[in-house]
Amino acid sequence: MNEKLGHKKYGIGKNIILGFQHLFAMFGATVLVPLLTGINPAVAIFCAGVGTLVFHLVTKGKVPVFLGSSFAFIGVIIITASQFSGVDPSVEGALSSQAYQDALPYVTGGIIVAGAVYLLLALIVRLVGVKRVMSIFPPIVVGPMIMVIGLTLAPTAFTNIISAPGGEIADVLWMRWVIALVVIATMVVISIFAKGFFKLVPIIMAIAVGYIVAALMGQVDFTGFQDGTNLGFQVPAFFLPKFDGRAIAIIAPVAIVTFMEHIGDITTNGAVVGKNFVEDPGLHRTLMGDGVATMLAGFLGGPANTTYGENTGVLAVTKNYNPTTLRIAAVFAVIISFFGVFSVFLGSIPGAVMGGVSILLFGMIATVGLRTLSEANLDFSHSRNLIIVSIMLVIGLGLSGGIEFSETFTLSNIFLSAIAGIVLNLVLPKEI
Repeated sequence: MNEKLGHKKYGIGKNIILGFQHLFAMFGATVLVPLLTGINPAVAIFCAGVGTLVFHLVTKGKVPVFLGSSFAFIGVIIITASQFSGVDPSVEGALSSQAYQDALPYVTGGIIVAGAVYLLLALIVRLVGVKRVMSIFPPIVVGPMIMVIGLTLAPTAFTNIISAPGGEIADVLWMRWVIALVVIATMVVISIFAKGFFKLVPIIMAIAVGYIVAALMGQVDFTGFQDGTNLGFQVPAFFLPKFDGRAIAIIAPVAIVTFMEHIGDITTNGAVVGKNFVEDPGLHRTLMGDGVATMLAGFLGGPANTTYGENTGVLAVTKNYNPTTLRIAAVFAVIISFFGVFSVFLGSIPGAVMGGVSILLFGMIATVGLRTLSEANLDFSHSRNLIIVSIMLVIGLGLSGGIEFSETFTLSNIFLSAIAGIVLNLVLPKEI
């Protein structure tokens, strides 16, 4: 049974390769958050690695997830830092200015409190009971939620492909499409036709092939390797938080919104693996793991953490669900945060390569949502089921940026879609 569920035991060498595969999957998004908010990328990578290890400790090592930088906090991080610094974040160089950097400790103070809100929510789930909490998430609601999570990520894949490369790389769009197609073809061929261990590493193989093809086409920026000062050992620029009521009021409420996203992510992960992680180790433990990891990141000067759909996509593609590989990836994340050469190499992977990989990863997540609906044997000749799924999908995909109620408060598309599904499932009569 364990082998069927992807828990086949491999030697240390093969597990290291599988861990690297997850490292590649999470790197781009985890680094993007600090680049957009002015936080040190090395600190974010370190916090992602340590946060993942903490999550696995709290959840008894049962849930195969990787925690990376949360996109839900980007807006409030920038707003808070700009308000405390008086710096206009839209001005070139503003995020690296001394005034903006001096304001970041107030941001991380708010992130710590947001993590504490997660712990409070975990306590509520524990007291109320997970069955009562999850009773409002039947398959008719969970299936579309999972689909929205995967399809919301989908535009990112194509953005990576079509975005003009930086540096001195020639902006030739057709080359990037060729590279992406080569990556997709490699993943498909290996996933279907490869035998044995190679069948478990289609992502690494696809990235390797894509990187070589991109290099031959002149689409890899090697300038980062030419400056030796950034390649050696360097301690990430950690800093201590500062607490201020204004920053906390802006940042902490985001945790209430991401609570719903957390349920969707853990449910998706369980659906891929074929286990109910909401029951065992329990939703309260996964919330605690997320909360403690986020608080730790705040104390170190990093962004809030969250479970990553990219790595769930890797699970779906490879069908290797062993949590050990995620912990190995976390250890590698901690190590590379101290060595610039690794970060430079990962950062040199062209967007077209990661875009090609992402197309399949994000599509796999959406397909898990379809499978959830299919396995529930729902009758879509009933208008009730059609109405719930239709409205959830349109809200989730149509409001991809959520609804912004103020500069400091936005309800995400996943939250809005989930609320719509929950309400409709409760109020619509069963007979229509």
